[in-house]
Formats: sequence, structure tokens, C-alpha cells
Amino acid sequence: MAEPRKIDRAERAARAAAARQEAERREKRHRALVIGLTAGAVAVVVGVVATVISLDVAADRELAEAATRPIEGVQEHGGALGAELGRQHVTTEVTYDPLPPVGGDHDAVWQNCGVYTDQAQVADRNGVHALEHGAVWVTYDPALPEEQVEALREAVSVSDYTLLSPYAGVPSPVVASAWGVQLQLPDADDPRLPVFLRKYVNGPQTPEPGAPCTGGVGTPA
Repeated sequence: MAEPRKIDRAERAARAAAARQEAERREKRHRALVIGLTAGAVAVVVGVVATVISLDVAADRELAEAATRPIEGVQEHGGALGAELGRQHVTTEVTYDPLPPVGGDHDAVWQNCGVYTDQAQVADRNGVHALEHGAVWVTYDPALPEEQVEALREAVSVSDYTLLSPYAGVPSPVVASAWGVQLQLPDADDPRLPVFLRKYVNGPQTPEPGAPCTGGVGTPA
């Protein structure tokens, strides 16, 4: 019977070195695979984000362009840009026409912009003062379905210069008002609403553009 071959120190060292080299090669292949997969995933995410940003930019450009043109259905009140509407601060009741109001004499304190869930939270005289400061006041029939109300909340969230509240007796399910102009809408999804907001929030009709829409009266939801 043959005796087992003795492995000398040099051969053991060579085998150990070969094992280390193989382990290093496997580690390099693993790192390359991880890097490749990570880079691919990052590229996909970057591509998706870039696409979303591109679509958002295109949509915003389209909205801005639409806001430069007349909006179908907008009714003007009080002459050009509402110049003939009263702007005195009063402490007595004011009879407004139309309703919801689009301007006129008003309370010395403006309505804080935001979302309100009760008509009693927004007095006409305070709301009109907010319009004078550049706000758009979106009102809706109190019977409007909740999903429509939620769509309105989303719509007005584009600006800090918006009011939203229910308003009994509105002439249409949704009414958007700015100083001297008003738009009656059949529902919250009407594509004219975002254009109206873009055009008239602190728009050219505003008597006091950029005046405060906070620090007045009212606690929005």
C-alpha cells in the first residue's frame, strides 16, 4: 500500500494563495453584479422622475398658457377689473349682487385664506376683503358629494390665496369668485377651475395684490 504523499509547506502556501485569489475573484464578480443592478435601478428611478418632472412642467406650461386667454363662462361685474365696485370699510350690513359676492364695500378685517366646512365661518364682508387682497373664493352647494368637496380641497391647495367654503343658494354646484369676476361650474372636475385659479389668484383684477391673507379672522380647517 502506497504511503500518502506529504504536502510540503510551499505547496500548502500555493494552495492557500490560489484559494484566496478565487475568493477575491468571486467577491469582485459579486460587487460588479451589485453595482450593475444598483446602477440599473437608479437609472430606472431617474428616468421615471425625469418623466414625471417633464410631464409636470408641460402641464404647468399648458395651464399658464390657458390662463392668458379668456375663460369661457367668466362673468364680469363692476366694470373693467371690478373698478366700479365699492371698497370702503364698513361696519353695517352690505347687500351684495351677485351672490356669492365678487367685491364691494366690506369689513375692515379680511378672511383668513384656507378651507372652511361651515358657511357661518365665512361672512360675506370678510370674504370680500380677502378678494381685495388677491384671493379666489371657491364656494359650493352644501349638498355637493363629499368626493367632489375633496376634489375642491385639492384644487384650492395650489395657492395660499384661496378660500373654500359651502354656500347655500349658489347658482351652480360650484362657483369661483375673484374681485370683479365669477365663474359658475357644474362640478369640481371642470377643467376651467384650475385655469381660473391660475389667472385670478393675485391676478390683474386684484386691487391690493399680495396684501395679507392671514392674520385676519377665521380658523381654516
